[in-house]
Parts: sequence; structure tokens; C-alpha cells
Amino acid sequence: MKHLNKIFAAALMVFGLSSQAQDSDNPWAISFGVNAVDTQASATRDGDFADRFNKPFKVKDNWNILPSVSYLTVSRSVGDNFSVGITGSVNKIDKFVTQSTESSDYIVTNPGDLTYYGLDGIIRYSFMNLIGSKVIDPSAHIGGGYTWLGDYSAGTVNGGLGLTFWFNDNVGLSWQTSYKKSFSDTREEVPTHVQHLAGLTFKFGGKDTDGDGVYDKDDACPEVAGPKELNGCPDTDGDTILDKDDACPEIAGLVEFQGCPDTDGDGIADKDDACPEVAGLKSFQGCPDTDGDGVQDKNDKCPTVAGPKENGGCPWPDTDGDGVLDKDDKCPSVKGTVANNGCPEISEEQITKLNAYAKTILFNSGKSTFKQETFAVLQSITAILKEYPSSKFSIEGHTDSDGKDAMNQKLSEDRAGAVKNYLIENGIASDRLTSTGFGESKPIDTNKTAKGKANNRRVEVKLVK
Repeated sequence: MKHLNKIFAAALMVFGLSSQAQDSDNPWAISFGVNAVDTQASATRDGDFADRFNKPFKVKDNWNILPSVSYLTVSRSVGDNFSVGITGSVNKIDKFVTQSTESSDYIVTNPGDLTYYGLDGIIRYSFMNLIGSKVIDPSAHIGGGYTWLGDYSAGTVNGGLGLTFWFNDNVGLSWQTSYKKSFSDTREEVPTHVQHLAGLTFKFGGKDTDGDGVYDKDDACPEVAGPKELNGCPDTDGDTILDKDDACPEIAGLVEFQGCPDTDGDGIADKDDACPEVAGLKSFQGCPDTDGDGVQDKNDKCPTVAGPKENGGCPWPDTDGDGVLDKDDKCPSVKGTVANNGCPEISEEQITKLNAYAKTILFNSGKSTFKQETFAVLQSITAILKEYPSSKFSIEGHTDSDGKDAMNQKLSEDRAGAVKNYLIENGIASDRLTSTGFGESKPIDTNKTAKGKANNRRVEVKLVK
């Protein structure tokens, strides 16, 4: 073991000179693991070169394996799929393969647990880019080194193949096999042999200051995190305009407005738009003039009806022709009567329809909540009431006979109030509505059946004259 420190010291010395990493993003790599030495390659006395490898996987019989971390490789990428590095290894030879002098059989003997040390330089070529893989990394290598075996030592020339499976960009499982041709005078000193290396490889050395997964050498904004597709520059609002070029970096916008939004689509950026949520005119700083009368809506007393500026944007005429001027007409776009301030008066036919709808408003038993099928009825009632904006209505609540009178009285009031609130929430003026409850005092059906009780749980809407 006296040479082990020398080997690792030499490996660390070349750390700054050479390596075996697979790419320029992480140029440095360290590999370590277990090595195996097989001396059978030099045991053949006769035959061609291939005979030296006729039993390459007799692991138990021929391989010498030290059951611990027994090699270290330090390497560096030099570009174009090439890398260079140095490997230091240690082993113990207790299986030495020779060929019988009387036959072609191989004999395995123990030479006395000889200590093995190796220090080898390597030039490696990776085929990973050629095959288009990001996981499987086959390679070929050549090199040379020096081997110590017991009291002897000799130089070697090396060549072989390797394979790495990359778990991610930085960690891989590696295998390498090298044929090491010895320049020893005799086989008994340092034989030609095959060495296998199996272990883990770690790549490192790439700098990513902002931690965004884009190395500084490729990062247009190395100190600010950003996505790869934008060369490492941030686009906080995701509008494809880089923050450094974006006048509104935290709000998604348009290229023509330097990354600022135009919410209402009127061609005026929100930051310059006095009415950013409503499309308007440039002459009014983005605010609308709905009726086009030259008075912008916020100053127009009649923003949907054209009128002169002198009249605040409201028209003097009687738009609906009912004899009531628009300025006095509570329903200026619907023909009504003078007596009803220009609004139409509800007909008997509509009153009948309204009462028919009202009788079908149904509640859950004991509650002031509507049954699902009632919402369509409520919407129809709302539509009728909106047609006659000057008419007023009374909403009357009723219950079935279940429960105490006082409880039913309160429940009927709550039910009437629920309908009133629904109508107000859906656009009916509150001053047009009143509500009251009659409890169980005015049934319209028997309280002896479930159907009859359901009919009695109702609200009626009546015209107030």
C-alpha cells in the first residue's frame, strides 16, 4: 500500500490539468468505485490476438477484485465530445492466470497476494451526442500509464470501451474496460492484462449564479432567474416580453405597448387610460362617449341618448313620442301615458299573468328558501316588473298549517321578504315594493295532503293601485 498515496496525490495534481467530463456545461468529473484485474489476456502462448479474450467474464475464476473503493478518476472535457483525465487504482492479485505447458488449459494460481497499483492517463471520446441520447453514453478511449505489481513495475499502453448511464445532468453509473499492454521484460513481472472499472461519476464545475438552470455562459441575465426558453432572463408576467424591456413587468401586456396592458382594447395603454376598463376615445383620454354626442359618458347626464352639450348631453325631444319630454319622462324610450309620467301602465292581461306566476312560487317546508324550480318563475316576474318601472307591488307571504301560528306568521313574513329581496337584487327599485305575511290564515288548498301544503307555502305578487 506504500504507493497508494503517491497515486492519489498524482491524481489530484492533474485535477487542474485534465479530466473526463461529458460536456462543457459541467466540465469537471470525478469517478470512483471498484476495479477488477484479469491477467488471462497474457496467458496465451500461441494463437491469434482474439484468443486473449476467449474467457472475458470468468469473474469468480480469473478476476481480482478488492471489495472497496479502489479507483479514482479525475477528468475534464476539452470539447468536441473529447475529454482527458487520469485514473489511480489499487488492487490485490491473488488470481494469476497461466497456460499449461502440456496443454491449452488455463491454470489459476495465487502469486502471493501481490499489491497492484496503476496510474493511467486517458483520452476519451463520447458517442452520446452522435446517437442523440441524454441518458446512454457509450465511449471509446486510448491512453497510457504505469503499473506497479509487487516489486516490479512497467509502462502500459491502453485502449478500451466504456458506458455510462446518466441519472440526471450530474450523476451517472459508469463502466469501463481497458486492455493494458505491458512493456515489461517478462510476463512474470508485470503482465499484459485487462482492467474493469465500475462506479459512480459526478459532473460539476458549471456556474449558474441565479440558480435558474441556465449556466452563466449561456444566461443573458446571469444574476436574475429566468426560464431557459428566454435565455435565462425573467418574464414575471408571462407576456413574452423580458422584464428588462417591459414597462409593466408585473402585469401581462402587449408588445405594441411595451408590455403594458390595454384592458378595454381601445388602443390606449391602461397606464395612460383614464377609463382603463371601458373602451373609449383618445380625445377623451380613453373614456367613452357612448351616444357620440361629444359629451363623454362620465359628464353625460344621458350617456346612452345623444343630446346637446347645453343640456348635459340629454335630448330635448320626446324620443318615444308619448307626449312627455325626455327630461320629464321616467320611461323616455318606452311609450307611456302622461298620467303615468311617460311610463306604460300595466294591463289587466299582464296583471293576470303576474298573479298566475306568483301563485307558483314554492318554498321548502318550514323554511324561507326557494325550491329550485321557483327561480324560473322569479325571473319571469322580474321581467314583467321591469316592463312597468313606475308600477308598485305588494308581496304577500303564506304558509301551510304545520307548526304554531306565531312561527308560521314569522315564516310568511320571511318568505315575502325573500321574494322582495330577490326582486331588488335583480334590478327592481326598492321603493316600488312592499312585503307582508299572513301566516296560515289564507290557504288556497287543503292542509291535509303534502301537495296541498306545498301549494299553501307560497308568495303572491299584487299590483298596488
